[in-house]
Amino acid sequence: MLLKELSSLASPLSEQQVQLLQQATAELSVTQLAWVSGYLAGIGQTAGLQAPQAQAQAAAKLTIVYASQTGNAKGVAEELHSAAVAKDINAELVNVADYKAKSLKNETHLLIVASTNGEGEPPDDAIEFHEFLFSKKAPKLDKLHYSVLALGDSSYEFFCQTGKDFDQRLAELGAQRVCERIDCDVDYDKAAADWTDKALSEIQQTLASAPSASVVSLPLAGTASSQYNKKNPYAASLSVSQKITGRDSAKDVRHVEIDLGDSGIQYQAGDALGVWFENDRELASQIIARLGLSEDESVLVDEQPLSLLDALVEKLELTQSSASFVQAWAQWSGSKKLQAIVADKDKLREYAANHQVIDVLLEKKAKVAAQDFVDALRKLTPRLYSIASAQAEVEEEVHLTVGVVRYQQGDEQRLGGASGFLGARAEEGASVKVFVEHNDNFRLPSNPDTPVIMIGPGTGIAPFRAFMQQRDASDAEGKNWLFFGDQTFTQDFLYQTEWQGYLKSGLLTKLDVAFSRDQAEKIYVQDRLKENAAEVYQWLEEGAHLYICGDANRMAKDVHQALIEIIVEQGKQSPDQAEEYLKQLRSAKRYQKDVY
Repeated sequence: MLLKELSSLASPLSEQQVQLLQQATAELSVTQLAWVSGYLAGIGQTAGLQAPQAQAQAAAKLTIVYASQTGNAKGVAEELHSAAVAKDINAELVNVADYKAKSLKNETHLLIVASTNGEGEPPDDAIEFHEFLFSKKAPKLDKLHYSVLALGDSSYEFFCQTGKDFDQRLAELGAQRVCERIDCDVDYDKAAADWTDKALSEIQQTLASAPSASVVSLPLAGTASSQYNKKNPYAASLSVSQKITGRDSAKDVRHVEIDLGDSGIQYQAGDALGVWFENDRELASQIIARLGLSEDESVLVDEQPLSLLDALVEKLELTQSSASFVQAWAQWSGSKKLQAIVADKDKLREYAANHQVIDVLLEKKAKVAAQDFVDALRKLTPRLYSIASAQAEVEEEVHLTVGVVRYQQGDEQRLGGASGFLGARAEEGASVKVFVEHNDNFRLPSNPDTPVIMIGPGTGIAPFRAFMQQRDASDAEGKNWLFFGDQTFTQDFLYQTEWQGYLKSGLLTKLDVAFSRDQAEKIYVQDRLKENAAEVYQWLEEGAHLYICGDANRMAKDVHQALIEIIVEQGKQSPDQAEEYLKQLRSAKRYQKDVY
C-alpha cells in the first residue's frame, strides 16, 4: 500500500522500479526493512565516492543471529536488537536459516542467541550453519568479536548444547569473546537481560571508533505486530473445553475454544498459542501444610511481595519439578533416597521429570524458611500448544487440542499444570491469558497446488486440523494425505467426523490410520508409512511437503527411521544417501517437525 502511494507522488522512480521494489520488500519483516533502509541511506550518502559494495564492507555493524525452534530465542533476539538500536548501534537481526554462513569471514561483531532442540540437537533452521561451522570450510575468524546466549532446559541431559557448540567452535576458529556465554534455563528472562546489557556495552566500546552506516526509520502501513506477547498476554475467555475421547478411553483429550474478542490477535496455521495458567489452590495449600508454614506468610518473587499461597498459585512451578529443587530438598531433608538419586545425574533427571514438587516433599520432611523454599522453585512459564484452527475459518477464536496430564502417584492423583487448568479447573467464561508464538518452521507451502503429507498421532493432529481449514478456505488444489494414530478406533479417533467429511468432499485425498490396541499386534503410524512406501516416495518425488507433529522421543524418531527405509528401498539409495535426501528436504522447508 505504501509503495502504491509513493508511486502516485512525485517519485524519481519509474513505475517498473516501484513494482520491483515492492516485490523485493513484500516478504521482509519490520526489522529487515529497517536494515535495508539504513543500507540504502548509507549508499545514498556516499554516492559517487565509492561503490555500494565497498561502502557495505566499510560499514561496521553488529550482526545478531538467532537459532530458534519454538520462538523463545527469536523473542530474546528481537529484544536484543531493540536494545542495540536504542544504544545507536548499527545492528542487523537475522534468522540463522537466512544467514549465509560464508559471510562469517566478513563479520566483525556477532551475537548469537541459540536454543537447543531435543537431545542436544540444533534447531531445524540451524542445522546447516552448525554443520558449516564444524566443517573444514569454516574460515579463520581472528577479527571477529562475539558472544553467545544459550537457551535450554536443564531437565535434558545436553543442556544448552547448541549454544555451547557455537561458543566453543567460534573460539577455536580464533574469534574473541566480548563476554562469557550464559546458559539459560526455562526461566531465562533475567539472565537474558543481564547478558544483553553486558554484551551490548562491550560491543558498543569496540564499535565506537569504527565507521558505521546510518539507519533511518521507514514508515510502514499494516506491518505492526500484535501488542500482546509472552510478557504482555491477552486476557481471553474460555468458551469451550469439551472431551473428545470416549468414555472408556485411557486418555482425556479436550477440544478447547478460546475467544480472542477484539484483541486483534492474528495467527497462521502452524503457529502455537502460549497459555499462562494458575496452579491448583488446593495443591498449593497441601504444599504449605506439608512445610508447616502459613499461607499468609509474605515472600518476595522478583522483588514483588506476595503471600506464600498467592506466590505458589500465580508465580511458581508446582507441577514440574527440577533437578536443582530435588538437590536442595535432598540437602534440607537429609533423605538418603534423594541423596542417592542426586548422586546419579541420569536418575536425577528421570526423577525430576516424573515427580511434582509435592512428591519430593513427601519423601521426607524438612524445616525450611518460606523464602528459601520459594527461591528454590522455578518461575512459572507458559505452555505452548499447537493451534488447531485456521483464522480464516474461526475468525476471532483460537482452538487447541489438549491432552490432560492425569496420573496416579501412589494413592494420590496428579494433574498437569496448564492441561489441568484448561481441562479440569477452568469453567466456561474463565479468563485465560494467551499470546501467539509464531512458528515459521511449520508452514503450509506457499504454492497451494503443492501436495502435503501430514503425520500426527494423538494430539499431534492439532496443527493438521488447522492446515485443512486453511487449505479449504483458500481453495488450495494440492493433494492432502493424513496419517493418524492412537490407541483405539472407537475411543480415540480425534475429530473423526471432520476427517471423514474432508474425505467425502475430496479435500483430504488419503487417510491412513493406525490404532495400536485394536489388534494383537501393535500398529503405529510408521508401519502405515512403510505399507504405503511406493506412494509416499512418489509424492515426495513430486514435490510434496512432509510434516510431523507429536512425541519427539519415540514417534518422531521412529517415523524418521521409517522414512529412511522407504527412501533406501524405493529410491535404491544407501542409508547415508537417504539421510542426505531428508536433510535436503529439511533445507528446502519440505520436511518440517513440530515435536515435543
